Amino acid sequence: MRHYIIIGVMALMLGLTASAQVTYTRADSLTVCRLLAQAPRQASTLWFARQFHGTPYVAHTLEVNDDEQLVVNTRQLDCTTLVETVAALTLCVRQEKRQWTDFLQQLRTLRYRQGVLDGYASRLHYFTDWIVDKQRMGLVSEVQQPNPPFIALQHIRVGYMSQHPDYYKALKANVALVPVIRRQEQALTGKTFRYIPKGEVKNTALLRQAVKDGDIIAITCNKKGLDIAHLGFAVWRQDGLHLLNASQLHRKVVTEPMTLRQYLQKHPSHTGIRVLRLKE
Repeated sequence: MRHYIIIGVMALMLGLTASAQVTYTRADSLTVCRLLAQAPRQASTLWFARQFHGTPYVAHTLEVNDDEQLVVNTRQLDCTTLVETVAALTLCVRQEKRQWTDFLQQLRTLRYRQGVLDGYASRLHYFTDWIVDKQRMGLVSEVQQPNPPFIALQHIRVGYMSQHPDYYKALKANVALVPVIRRQEQALTGKTFRYIPKGEVKNTALLRQAVKDGDIIAITCNKKGLDIAHLGFAVWRQDGLHLLNASQLHRKVVTEPMTLRQYLQKHPSHTGIRVLRLKE
């Protein structure tokens, strides 16, 4: 353990003079180094996710620079940055890489197309795009069997960003990015993926076999131009499946007290769940 702490301190010192393409605070690097030092060898996604319980929910934390940079913010999280941060920490430990610079590399690999930061358009803005790219890189697998419970088919029709560029700081500032984003949307549109409709999200042996603790849950939706409404991690309890997430409702990272079935029923636009698993 002391070995990892020393490595973490050295990495922190290096991080203070890191590339201009990385934005973070001392508190962020200290948190990452502490978690990497303390994590057991078999630390799961849930182990890391639970370390962020109570962290404030804040949206748009990646939109802080005029030029695209790798933003690390462990003090404020939304549903996507929670998933990416936890996945990056988990992959670091699985690969026995516990330095700050290792975490930066993992986070960059997860957030950007093929792991290459090359401007705003290289960030994977639609989560379906994230899934496709990370599967191609061998980092995650999407669970789409057995059938049942994966009885529904999602037909991707995305276009929200290019249709509403004024909602996005970078697109509003640089209209030349809009056709680039539109081409990415067109490449996604038409793809199909199996998912579990919300009526099948029940406390059954079948669902417990299909969805495992710590799986990434991507909630599908029927909102025009969007594919995924929300993200979190699967947590099984005696009464059923729950969602550990950065919650806009609770304004912090929580494990929802209601079951995921109840949560989905409260949101008419939510249609079901897609399930992802980090590869060992």
